[in-house]
Amino acid sequence: MIIPDWPAPKHIKAMCTTRFGGVSKPPFNSNNLALHVNDNVDDVNANRLALRELLPTNPVWLNQQHTTDVLTLDEKSAAKAVSIADASETSVRKVVCCVMTADCLPILLTDQYGEQVAAIHAGWRGMADGIIEKTLESFNARTSQIYAWLGPAISQKHFEVGQDVFDAFCHHCPTDKLHFTPVKGKYYANLYQLAIARLTRCGVNDISGGEYCTFEQSDLFFSFRREGVTGRMASVIWIE
Repeated sequence: MIIPDWPAPKHIKAMCTTRFGGVSKPPFNSNNLALHVNDNVDDVNANRLALRELLPTNPVWLNQQHTTDVLTLDEKSAAKAVSIADASETSVRKVVCCVMTADCLPILLTDQYGEQVAAIHAGWRGMADGIIEKTLESFNARTSQIYAWLGPAISQKHFEVGQDVFDAFCHHCPTDKLHFTPVKGKYYANLYQLAIARLTRCGVNDISGGEYCTFEQSDLFFSFRREGVTGRMASVIWIE
């Protein structure tokens, strides 16, 4: 389990799971929390139950499809049908925002007073389309009062992309080209720096995390790029 090292108020609780400590069999070994990857359902539910024991309520699982949809959560959200969204936010205590990743970037947000929290699933497509900006717009606090933590994602040297990804970012902001390294007609994209650039342009000044690589650190993380068939980690945040 990874606990963010960031300046969030003490009543803001957050964590990110790793791939170990669960019961899933290979190739999902062992703490897979996703039901959509063809893992054994009973194993996934056992892993989710173990996570639930660390949380005040059931996390609100999202049907992530690289959208820019942000779901506002309340006390009843965990009991509702899974919604299509790639971020969730809440101001309600003990309601757990949750996103799953295995190379994409999880971003956790709170404000300096700990009155609101959010979790973002930031793959390249959702990031390019504005999922970070849409989530920040849902906050009551000014962006200068928001803290961000960047969870485990794939590092630049392992994230090869095509011209379409380069264009999706650089047509929006030409300076984003600084976060792409061209190699033989392709590019290596820096998800961490692309996210930091967007957060900074929006006015977020306090950004932590970003030191992991899901592809390289196979002892800790699932990686879709590395393994193809694999599990998912969960990043969660709530107001105690």
